[in-house]
Amino acid sequence: MTTRLHSLFDDFGQSPWLDNLKRSFVTSGELKITRDSGIRGLTSNPTIFQKAIQGSKDYDDQFSTLVKEKLSPIDCYWQLVLRDIRSAAEVFAELYDSSKGLDGFVSVEVDPGLAQDGDATLAAARELHRRVAKNNVMIKIPATIEGLPVIRTMIAEARNVNVTLIFSLERYQQVMDAYVDGLEELAKVSPDKLSGVASVASFFISRVDTEIDRLLEQSPHQGAKDLLGTAAINQAKIAYKMFTANFSGPRWQRLADLGARPQRPLWASTSTKNPNYPDTLYVDNLIGANSVNTLPDNTVAAFVDHGRLGETITKNVDLAESQWAKLAEFGVQVGDVAARLEREGVTSFQKSFNELIGVLGSKSAEISQ
Repeated sequence: MTTRLHSLFDDFGQSPWLDNLKRSFVTSGELKITRDSGIRGLTSNPTIFQKAIQGSKDYDDQFSTLVKEKLSPIDCYWQLVLRDIRSAAEVFAELYDSSKGLDGFVSVEVDPGLAQDGDATLAAARELHRRVAKNNVMIKIPATIEGLPVIRTMIAEARNVNVTLIFSLERYQQVMDAYVDGLEELAKVSPDKLSGVASVASFFISRVDTEIDRLLEQSPHQGAKDLLGTAAINQAKIAYKMFTANFSGPRWQRLADLGARPQRPLWASTSTKNPNYPDTLYVDNLIGANSVNTLPDNTVAAFVDHGRLGETITKNVDLAESQWAKLAEFGVQVGDVAARLEREGVTSFQKSFNELIGVLGSKSAEISQ
């Protein structure tokens, strides 16, 4: 049966991915059904794994075995996660092959506690890539200042990267530059490997509206409230315009001639946080070719049921740019917003990671008694 998810890709060139993973998805066969419904990839993060591992008993047997093998809580965590990632990658392997490496990817994130340490992030990313050992896995690296050289190096080493936690247009440009720089380094030593490298740049959406709407509500300026609910989509439209500009022209064409693929923008955090907004707001309005939208379960269901299809990301870009520029007149400093959201995003993932390691430590002590 053809769904809106199929049409999203077949008719408009956008790949819908699932923003969730837990063991029962694989063991029950649900993930295969989800894939066949039109979902073309999957993303995960420390918060997703915290909910999955603490929220079910599906991991208990493996965890008990690992504890008896005297593994530390953090080593147990990675064993649990890697099993899920490898299993999900196997489910999507056929799609990866049939799409010639366009889709079928599963993403796993490095330890978020390393986000401000570039050298440690690079070492962790390399090690994670080695341990997963699947062609259709992307290593998620946060788009912190410290993460930019890591992105470039990983790409130069022909490793797939999902750049996460992008909140600003300036940082997005730096991410695209890191990707292209990495490809050019790779082209000098192994030009035949360019066609096998894939990357996405994950632009977080709903959190931008949540924060900027809060500031607009507080603004004393007349007209500020007219911009409520516009900032996130406007920024994404401008980002997409930047994407099309960056992946065209002579510099990019030289890489494309060697088989290089553009680093697709990925719209993340696409469930609506404001109940007054439509539940498919950040899907319906962000549709465009050569892009990805990663959706939590409830947003997938909502879009399949009543989402609106049509290319929207390229519509009214001039209006998007003028409204985005007008935010400063109403006292909204988008650079400050982006920096705050990046800090909060990293902290949130660190908190989930640390809490889960703590829980695993307590359970390990109980099993060892």
